[in-house]
Amino acid sequence: MHSTFLSRTRRWIGASALAVIIGLSGGASFFVATSQNVAAQAAGTGAVHPAAQITAPNIAAPPSFADLVDAVKPAVVSIVVEAQDANSDTSGFDNQIPDLPDDNPLKNFFDQFRHQQQPQRMHKYMAAGSGFAISPDGYFVTNNHVVKDATKVTVQFSNGDEKTARIIGTDDKTDLAVIKVDGLTDQPFVKLADTPPRVGDWVMAVGNPFGLGGTVTAGIVSALNRDIGGTSDDSYMQIDAAVNSGNSGGPDFNLKGEVVGVNTAIFSPNGGSVGIAFAIPADTVKQITNDLIKSGTVTRGFLGVGIQDVTRDIADSVGLKQAKGAVVTETTKGSPADKAGIKSGDVITAVDGQQIEGARALSRTIGSKAPGTSVDVTVWRDNAEHHFTVTLDTLKPTSNDNSKQNQPSPNDNATPTSVQSQGLTLVPNSGGDGVLIQDINPDSVAASKGFAVGDTILEVDNKPVNSPQAFEQAINSVKSSGRNTALIKAERDGAARFIGLPLSDK
Repeated sequence: MHSTFLSRTRRWIGASALAVIIGLSGGASFFVATSQNVAAQAAGTGAVHPAAQITAPNIAAPPSFADLVDAVKPAVVSIVVEAQDANSDTSGFDNQIPDLPDDNPLKNFFDQFRHQQQPQRMHKYMAAGSGFAISPDGYFVTNNHVVKDATKVTVQFSNGDEKTARIIGTDDKTDLAVIKVDGLTDQPFVKLADTPPRVGDWVMAVGNPFGLGGTVTAGIVSALNRDIGGTSDDSYMQIDAAVNSGNSGGPDFNLKGEVVGVNTAIFSPNGGSVGIAFAIPADTVKQITNDLIKSGTVTRGFLGVGIQDVTRDIADSVGLKQAKGAVVTETTKGSPADKAGIKSGDVITAVDGQQIEGARALSRTIGSKAPGTSVDVTVWRDNAEHHFTVTLDTLKPTSNDNSKQNQPSPNDNATPTSVQSQGLTLVPNSGGDGVLIQDINPDSVAASKGFAVGDTILEVDNKPVNSPQAFEQAINSVKSSGRNTALIKAERDGAARFIGLPLSDK
């Protein structure tokens, strides 16, 4: 069987080679390779000279990662998790019981069956991920989503050993976790990098994709500071090394053998690697793991402001040269920012002298500082810089409770008075502060900036407007000051935001 296959293969290769030669005999590629022969024949000499041997250019070979793999591989582990979650039985009879009114004669009959249904059952499952050692006494870093809900965590080492680990602490906000294997004293470990990588630097990922432990892939850093819509703290490193299911929690190394990131997510239309993976940067990992080892939890500084990015229009409206910083949409009453004097409409441009690029940068900067820390907050207000000393509080988990009164629709307003300005038809808000947008010209600048029917305009140029006439007066005041953009504070579904509205006389 084997010899027959080889015989057929030889015949196929021979036929293919002949076909290639015949196919190229009249082409430019063949002509270049045999130019001496053709030239000799054209001269009538009849002599045939062999074709010149092609010499490949001297190209430097790409770096080998073999020595790096040998050095760091003992610190990388596979993690197997036994876990359980609540799993209600939706296929039972209870799913078919109708919801009957109390006076229905069949209600008691169906209730008897409902009460006899089995209680919610716990569904057991197993999962796999990756991790790496950061100390000789058995502390390992992985993802929170790898060990979440775990009833048992098993660490599989590169030499084949397996040991049970316990969870030291987890942080859902950054998707990081620390586990520990007790009894270790000389576990090989790796260092978290002190210097962030640059876009284009080599990176090597080691992990346990699809349960294939000890898998190594390589690529480059594709981008930094990526926001993938997880939390306000998002600042991921994007890499193109192959990362798949099971790589979660595994390290990305630079050429020095330092960990520059922890793999946590991929972008994929099919669940497999397409060359877009996201890793938590080493500086974040260092801060979070230190807190988790010390106390099992992460404490973050709390400023107490609602914020949004500064757009070019907002910058123009408040006199900023650059569209950078975080504009304060509201301050929490009694918060550190409120006590310090920071208010809605302020633009935070720096913290302790460090420039703030946007809202996410401010969240990360404040969150990285310990509660009780005093920080110098630079604010742009009334065309001038102001400095506020703020003592941070502790960030506590909060629910998304829009406690503000729901705004009535424009049809609920009995007052017929309206004003048309900047493509907006405005009416008084009988249900609260501000004015309501009753109608909007779809071709107006206001429509292109995101204003919509039902929005409430609360302020113009940081001044409250509680009537359509007050809105028009505020717009005229901005024009008379020589500015071409007005800062508008608007509210939709209980959430306030600032919009820079370029002004037009039409």
